[in-house]
Amino acid sequence: MTGTMKSVIYLTCVATTLFGATVTGQQPTPMIVVQPAGAAPTPAPAGAASSSASAVAAAIKTLEQVKAANQATLKKQEAMLQQLDELQKAAEQLKVFSKRV
Repeated sequence: MTGTMKSVIYLTCVATTLFGATVTGQQPTPMIVVQPAGAAPTPAPAGAASSSASAVAAAIKTLEQVKAANQATLKKQEAMLQQLDELQKAAEQLKVFSKRV
């Protein structure tokens, strides 16, 4: 192996490692419990409306933060994919040039 091929292989390994470090697993799907059709809905207490509104506001804020984090992760993944594409093109060029020699 030439020094150039070793460096390409090394860079590919480094890029793969970095890409693997940024990938995170998916969250499990939440369990949804459906109330039976024959059961009468229980009325919410009057004080629950204000706490429910604050809980909804907190949930919306949390979802916005998660959305922003997901966007950042997608940008990092897109950048990594572009780098991997460039490395792949460089490796293909090396193969072509090595066959000419």
